[in-house]
Amino acid sequence: MPRYLNTSGKATLGIGICDRCKMKFPLVELFSDPNAPGLKVCSKDVDEYDPWRKAARQAEKVTLRFVRPDESVSV
Repeated sequence: MPRYLNTSGKATLGIGICDRCKMKFPLVELFSDPNAPGLKVCSKDVDEYDPWRKAARQAEKVTLRFVRPDESVSV
């Protein structure tokens, strides 16, 4: 006997397949995976965002207001 998804009361009637567990879900229950945005996954298979994938931190440009001269100040 075939099983059908109950989509009554949902905003859309579309059905999608989770890219990890290969189960059918209504489209409103599938999310973009934070580490691989091309994947649509169910709430059970969503990974936490990996902070190592962020861009490297840019170095700050620090300049001093009163810079010591390179030549000797003593007369």
